Amino acid sequence: VQVLVCAVTATVLLFTFAARVVLVSGPSMRETLQHQDCLLVMNAHLCGGFEAGDIVIIRKESFKDGEPIVKRVIATEGQTVDIDFVSGAVYVDGELLEEDYINEAMYELPPDYATHVEVPEGSIFVMGDNRNHSSDSRDVTLGTVDERYVLGRAVGVLLPFQNFGMIPEGEQTR
Repeated sequence: VQVLVCAVTATVLLFTFAARVVLVSGPSMRETLQHQDCLLVMNAHLCGGFEAGDIVIIRKESFKDGEPIVKRVIATEGQTVDIDFVSGAVYVDGELLEEDYINEAMYELPPDYATHVEVPEGSIFVMGDNRNHSSDSRDVTLGTVDERYVLGRAVGVLLPFQNFGMIPEGEQTR
């Protein structure tokens, strides 16, 4: 009984303070992550900040009914993002991002999507890897994300077993 109680207590503490498990919902991160992939996520307070290329999990009550969403960090506080919807190019601080991980080139999106954004202090700019099927920081209803809404950084895929392993930084996992 003591072993069982200790094991349950350790598991609860681990998943409360260090890590959590999150399911990917939808196609916005294809081909890097697939719908229903089960991710191991390091809690935000252990991440020590976020960098471009990190895959993060966000929960914002006013967006997507508060369901966690999985996106890639494109820019951090103080940086400027410019998006050219004609060519599909994304620029951070005037430099073209080399994004081998995106699913396909971006095509023209609705007029309420931002094309020039300055990321405020304590915030990040996120986008899905499947740009044509992603609601992300380009959408003014989400916009830049205050880091307090970030649950954590995805570090590995737990399920399905054929995709088990660490998530390579800035690369596709498939």
